[in-house]
Amino acid sequence: MTRWPMNAILEVRESESDGVDRVAQTRRLAFVSIELIHGLVCRVLSMNGNLAPTTSSDSETPFLLALMPFLILAFLIVYGLILRPLVLQLPPLPLELIFILATSGLVIQLLLTGHRWAGIQDSIVKKFQCAIPAFMILFCIGLIIASWIISGTIPMLVYWGLQLIDPDYLYVIAFLAPVIFSTLTGTSWGSVGTIGVVIIGIATALDANLGITAGAVIGGAYFGDKLSPLSDTTNLAALAAEVDLHTHIRSMLWTTLPSAIIALAIYYAMGVFYPPKLQDGGLGEVQLLLDQLSSIFNFSWLILAPAVVVLAGSLLRLPTVPVLIASVILASLVAITLQPFTLTDVISTLHQGFEIALVTPGTQYTPEISNLLDRGGLYALNEPIIIAFMVFIFIGATDKIDAMPTVVNHLMRAVKSPRGTVLASLLATGITNAMTSNQFATSFIVGDAFKSKYDQQKVPRKVLSRSLEDTGTMLESLVPWHTSAIYMVVTLGVPFSDYWHWQCLSLANIFVATIFAATGVGCFYPRKTDIQ
Repeated sequence: MTRWPMNAILEVRESESDGVDRVAQTRRLAFVSIELIHGLVCRVLSMNGNLAPTTSSDSETPFLLALMPFLILAFLIVYGLILRPLVLQLPPLPLELIFILATSGLVIQLLLTGHRWAGIQDSIVKKFQCAIPAFMILFCIGLIIASWIISGTIPMLVYWGLQLIDPDYLYVIAFLAPVIFSTLTGTSWGSVGTIGVVIIGIATALDANLGITAGAVIGGAYFGDKLSPLSDTTNLAALAAEVDLHTHIRSMLWTTLPSAIIALAIYYAMGVFYPPKLQDGGLGEVQLLLDQLSSIFNFSWLILAPAVVVLAGSLLRLPTVPVLIASVILASLVAITLQPFTLTDVISTLHQGFEIALVTPGTQYTPEISNLLDRGGLYALNEPIIIAFMVFIFIGATDKIDAMPTVVNHLMRAVKSPRGTVLASLLATGITNAMTSNQFATSFIVGDAFKSKYDQQKVPRKVLSRSLEDTGTMLESLVPWHTSAIYMVVTLGVPFSDYWHWQCLSLANIFVATIFAATGVGCFYPRKTDIQ
């Protein structure tokens, strides 16, 4: 049996009175100190409840223990992203570091409450199994952007857009084009990574406000992500609330259509108050850009084939990753056969991104051309991938004790009225999505927590399914540490601080949903006599 190190320390102290050599004493004390630390670590790792209450995934987690990880994360976010840059005038903490620190605190808490590291690790791995498709899509989007540039697909769409789009309506078109694309395909990320990149390129060439443009593009992309029957979040919200898909979509029209009208009016006004600087005498610069694009690429209808593959795959509801890879392969073939590029150029572009130097080394091009074309590649989205990796480690660790469901269920026990139930579900959805960075998990966590409450208050579940998206799906691009927001920033090249207040659709939708819940508009509340 292992001797507790404190006994050895007492023996060393006793030996001091016997005249033992002090060098030997020092060595023995150092050894005993190491043994003491080792013993403490071993007791923590093998703790069975002697120092702290044991918590297992099979028993109910105390509310304070479930809340602690999110309090730590909230403190780190407030300090690292708000107080440091705005109050202390210091650089903000990197998001990666924030989640590493939050996860470290959570793991220590779990070890001290009796959980084994092997169990914590298994919980994290299970979460990553759900996240792998998202990581694969992130890598594919970087390849899509690179291959569509070297094939000429994106440059030709920009070329046409510069000739056809009236600068007065740029922001309106930046909103409506992704609305159409995302409604047809059901994907916000795919819409931003394709048509969104094209619109940002046009806005850059016209010297428009990129913050407004990015906000309009993202809002339009989320319109379809919310309302399209092809959208995964739309289907999952209906499934989580146990509501028919088309009933769920019709319910969302109550809040989404008014929000879209508000957003459209704002973008039209912005075209009047913040018009692209092209109108101040930039026609010559735009013509120069058009000339350079046409000199670099050979434009024809055939180079639209990669975009057609993605659109057709989305409409046919084919698996996302194989469709994206097929589009990348086709775009690479187009680049080799129809454009003045070699196989080596294509491989280099897919790996590191397109570089204007590939065209004619030493040739000088305008900065606008470089800003438009020099992007993409396998590592283009390494930042959102790394941050998403850290976020899912944190979420996976919280799943070990079912922290989020425990917190939601505890906080919402006091809700007693139909109005309070809907407002509480909106709040719970927003908090859960912001903390978990995962709308799929949010839909099932909040849906399970509120289904019976909606039934008790006689509020139709189609209001619950709608609420899951009003402050869930629509919130994603407004939370700076959310994987969706990070994706938008890296893909469009516009900082979060520049676009979030121009993402008018989500801002209006959250406001409209809250007002409707408070007033009862579109919520079908029962009469008081109907509630027993």
